[in-house]
Amino acid sequence: MLPSRLLATTMANAATPALSQTLNVYNPATRQLLASLTPSSPESVDEAVRVAKNTFDSGIWSRAPAHQRAKVLSALSASLSAQVGEIAVLESQQTGRTLREFKAQLGRLPEWLEYFASLLRVQGGYVAPTQGPLLNYVQRIPLGVVAQITPFNHPLLIAVKKIAPALAAGNSVIVKPSEHAPLSVLRFHEMALEAGVPPGVLTVLTGGADVARQLVANPTLRKVDITAGTRTGQAVGSVVGANLASYTAELGGKAPIVVFDDADLVSAVNGVAFAAYIASGQTCVSGTRLILHEKLYDAFMEKFRAKVESITRRIGDPLNLKSMMGTVIHDAQLERLERLLSHLPRDSSLTGSTRITVGGARLEGASPLDGFDLSGGSFFAPTVIEDISTEDELWKEEVFGPVLVVKRFSNEEEAVSLANDCRYGLGAAMWTTNLSRAHRVSALIEAGLVWVNTHHRNDPSSPWGGMKESGIGRENGVEAYEAYSQSKSTIVNIADPSVTQKTDDWFAEDEGVEKRYG
Repeated sequence: MLPSRLLATTMANAATPALSQTLNVYNPATRQLLASLTPSSPESVDEAVRVAKNTFDSGIWSRAPAHQRAKVLSALSASLSAQVGEIAVLESQQTGRTLREFKAQLGRLPEWLEYFASLLRVQGGYVAPTQGPLLNYVQRIPLGVVAQITPFNHPLLIAVKKIAPALAAGNSVIVKPSEHAPLSVLRFHEMALEAGVPPGVLTVLTGGADVARQLVANPTLRKVDITAGTRTGQAVGSVVGANLASYTAELGGKAPIVVFDDADLVSAVNGVAFAAYIASGQTCVSGTRLILHEKLYDAFMEKFRAKVESITRRIGDPLNLKSMMGTVIHDAQLERLERLLSHLPRDSSLTGSTRITVGGARLEGASPLDGFDLSGGSFFAPTVIEDISTEDELWKEEVFGPVLVVKRFSNEEEAVSLANDCRYGLGAAMWTTNLSRAHRVSALIEAGLVWVNTHHRNDPSSPWGGMKESGIGRENGVEAYEAYSQSKSTIVNIADPSVTQKTDDWFAEDEGVEKRYG
């Protein structure tokens, strides 16, 4: 069941049951209806932008003292901390991911709000060095109205990663969350108002791609920030560029995980399992390509297959804290995974050819963990595909599911070449106990994020973004704050008027005094 407060809100705003006027949100673990929302109409999208612009121009938030904005963000952080348990349940229900994951993930989310609140308290302008009797001070000022398009896989985490720096900088923010998982973002909007964010400063629109297309095309916007697939990011970027607005895009990924022969075996097995199967493999930095040293291959894979089989046995009700992995987002994605794997044999005894050795199919029947009916949801088994060809689509393209492909290597040069054999460059990881190798190889891997002996570690101060076709710009840290603001340079002549009367009269009849130009 939805929390009563949110349920009342969504149903009060719902249109009549006509399907064309209703946005239904389902639980992927049960296929049961969670909520019915009224999607934002074209008129309401334009109205949201107009209100956001008027609110920005009013200065109630855009020109509020930095310490005032910081105080509100801190209050919002405290409110979120107090409601993590409730929101974690909501996140699990709308995504099908496990409650265990969301409790751990959302427990850290208030840190993003506190980080940018703290940054506001210490971030100052500066005085630029200039020639002559001039005082040149430089300030960071907000951009204006900004739009954010967020995905279903981490509904509130990714939204807050974008909202926090945008609000801190003083912008008016319009968020369009995924139509598959908008409920936690809607609840966060209520919390923001309760914490003191003025109406019109933060707006949430509901709907699908049509709403997003209309929103990002509005010329009033001064920035668009999107997390999506690469094709969508390219399409949005062309629209945003035509409006001369700023753009940040965190797009697709196909993260390599390189395990060298000197790696700690147990730590590497545990780490690769986390990288590949957390969030059911539905993250842009999911470890999807395991590049494994040939000397370690047999020992590693024996332990790893056993690990994956153990995870499979412990998949059950996502709200059960003992359940290890949840669903994919919907049946269409479930069917896509089946199609992508349909050409592969399921025979662990084959060697030297591409084959599925663990998983590779949807989960059905009663869960061995708790009897939960896996047939009633979009559950796909954690999957291992060994001896993958580098020409296979599963090596090249983002799958967005719990599917790991494995490739052997014999030397460091080959490992780097395989890691970089991809059009994406968001995340990467390696396991090694050789400190020199760790630094050397991480410098050669073409990815915006490289983890050594760990994976998917994140912090509000740590820049997050990709290379190649994985996007443009960075989330987190000072870079994110500066990306949501712009510099304004004010130059003040502090010379005495008696001096400027002589030096600044460019068209004076007396040509004896040297004049400055620039």
